[in-house]
Amino acid sequence: MRSISDAQAIILDLVQPLDNRRDTEVVDLLAADSRILATPVTSPLDFPHWDNSAIDGYAVQYEDVQDSSAEKPTLLEIVEDIPAGYQPKSAIGPGQAARIFTGALMPVGADTVVMQEKTRREQNRVFILAAPKPQEFVRHKASFYQAGTQLLPAGIKLNAPEIAVLAAAQCSQLNVYRRPRVAIFSTGDELVTVDESLQPGQIVDSNQYALAALVRESGAKPLVLGIVKDEPVALEKVMTHAIAIADIVISSGGVSVGDYDYIDKILESLKAKIHISAVDIRPGKPLTVATLPVVPNPQLPYSLLPTQNSTLYFGLPGNPASVLVTFWRFVQPAIKKLSGITGDWEPVFLKVRSHHELRSDGKCETYLWGRLHLIDGVYEFHKAGGSHSSGNLVNLAQTNALAVLPVGKTLISPQEEVQVLRLG
Repeated sequence: MRSISDAQAIILDLVQPLDNRRDTEVVDLLAADSRILATPVTSPLDFPHWDNSAIDGYAVQYEDVQDSSAEKPTLLEIVEDIPAGYQPKSAIGPGQAARIFTGALMPVGADTVVMQEKTRREQNRVFILAAPKPQEFVRHKASFYQAGTQLLPAGIKLNAPEIAVLAAAQCSQLNVYRRPRVAIFSTGDELVTVDESLQPGQIVDSNQYALAALVRESGAKPLVLGIVKDEPVALEKVMTHAIAIADIVISSGGVSVGDYDYIDKILESLKAKIHISAVDIRPGKPLTVATLPVVPNPQLPYSLLPTQNSTLYFGLPGNPASVLVTFWRFVQPAIKKLSGITGDWEPVFLKVRSHHELRSDGKCETYLWGRLHLIDGVYEFHKAGGSHSSGNLVNLAQTNALAVLPVGKTLISPQEEVQVLRLG
């Protein structure tokens, strides 16, 4: 049985990020949200594009106003009003000023802006009531960014700030990594779909819906293959298809030691190398991680042809809580690394205060689900109510953190510090 740290290291070592030549596509800027940039971006534009004013006020020559005060104001002639988007017509000479607005071009001859609150205007004259600093409130051309240098590096996730920067740089199309393809299926004779009538002993398959949502949240494309009965021939057929079309395959169920748990045996028959078959974690101990050589299927459309040399396989347990915990802990970091994102793969842990008493038998690293709340400026972990059984899906709703009780730790008292895995 692997420790959690060993399992995480093995999994991340198995993942080879998408190739920045083969595994990319061009998308429009409006479709680039949450995508991973595949090549660095430069711009032919300086930022700011020209010298401009940072406030509403008066553009002046510093020499004229350096000794201004309320007791001894400087009187200047206003020669022009300059709103944003207007190109100044007049140069500013000694004894002159221009009324200027935020973002407007600085006129020739002016080197400083005096904020309007420190002035008094009378018709075409302005009194400067306080001395500004040299070049105060002037945003100089290229002071934020110089044309031709790197604007954004490859390997970053494009969120709203990056999209705004790219729009300002007039980058209408971008080269991004394709979304990793993740095949998902559930195993078990007892499983039915959400629209089937339940018979005694049957269970609705919630796992593939949860996994599809988690895969999308991780920036990948889910390929949902449905429910497969506990029958070796049917399982092998679906597994072979999944391996041929996906970068990562996730199955839920069939990885324990029961008579109808066939996943590991079929993986071995498919020449898989099994790297992990159990992890010292609760919930989620029976976890299979394997790699399989890719055998391209010439009947598949070009868009589904593999670009990786091997497929990473995760055989997750069947219980709903185990599926979610093992995905958050092991699968999500693998998808992030595969996606091309630079150095932001591993789970994020925080040390916070526990609101409730947390218990474990101490035999393995235990994860308890709940929510983080900000109380008086300090984060507290509130354990979800009800049973923390791996089969209890209901109290997982609204989970945004998992409290971690390490091996040997049986009790964390209220107000004691606890390490949590932050989700989302």
